[in-house]
Amino acid sequence: MRILIAATVTPFLHGGADYHIQGLLNALLEAGHEAELLRLPFRFEPEEDVLRTMSYAGQLDMAKPNGIAIDRVISLQFPAWGIRHPDHWAWIMHQHRAVYELHERLPPSAERNRLRDDVVAFDNRTLGRAQRLFANSQRVADRLVQYNGLHATPLYHPPTHAERFFCAEPEPYIFYPSRIESLKRQSLLVEAAQYMRSPLRILIAGDGGQLPALHEQIARLGVADRVRLLGRISEAEKLAFYAHSTAVAFPAFDEDYGYITLEAMLSSKPVLTCTDSGGPLEFIRHEENGWVEAPDARALAERLDWLHAHRNEVIQLGQAARASYTEKNISWQNVVSQLTQK
Repeated sequence: MRILIAATVTPFLHGGADYHIQGLLNALLEAGHEAELLRLPFRFEPEEDVLRTMSYAGQLDMAKPNGIAIDRVISLQFPAWGIRHPDHWAWIMHQHRAVYELHERLPPSAERNRLRDDVVAFDNRTLGRAQRLFANSQRVADRLVQYNGLHATPLYHPPTHAERFFCAEPEPYIFYPSRIESLKRQSLLVEAAQYMRSPLRILIAGDGGQLPALHEQIARLGVADRVRLLGRISEAEKLAFYAHSTAVAFPAFDEDYGYITLEAMLSSKPVLTCTDSGGPLEFIRHEENGWVEAPDARALAERLDWLHAHRNEVIQLGQAARASYTEKNISWQNVVSQLTQK
């Protein structure tokens, strides 16, 4: 098949979406399909720029550009699913979160309220006419039902370089690699550190807008001897930190999917997540292959002290986490099979 992947790009802002997009392109090519990538430039603000990009996407007809027939368009991101094609499939990473599940958490804005109406109408119209709808996770599919009344099939994909993750002798630290942002809630782990009694350390890797605030919080709470900020680390360092960790923390708020969960499972490490963490809850079963706790610093501290005192049980849960990953049949081969059905 000749397939066009449609997504967006914000210059110099990179993350999990890039792995997802490139992973799909590579998988389609390896499976013998002709595939190319079209990425529309996107800015989150001002609101007028979002509207302009929506309008532009809605005017693009990719059925036969310049006389070249395209068999299928697979769109991954808002507003790329506005592109017109008679066999248009959408595999939704997430919608424009600022006007959906995050709307009430942001400061009140008349402009965003108007944008919300326009975006919801756009999604209802464009996703409603897609031939097939898939979602990055069950959580993303649930939001689509909640806000748009549309139904999508969850379709999981592996993290990048899934074959490279490994397990090694655990050392007394818990690992959390992610962008340092409010929704990722590294601050919750730092707050928990002040209540911990065990010598377990917390290693946080990554960079982001909330890094200065996290430094300030660590100093203010006096937990610099327990919490270490690693900054940006290499891929090899990330693999090693996963492999030697006691467990992995992922207390983010309402995550769409979350590579961290899958990377930990591939490393045979159990994950500590929260009851409102979204995507990780599709994989983590409390006290079976990880732990699901309330988003409360004292509750997390108690669990962290527990896992330090129960080394053998933690290792067993890590092995169960690896087995859980295998049971899910998470592979690019399965993704390609699902997305190239006739």
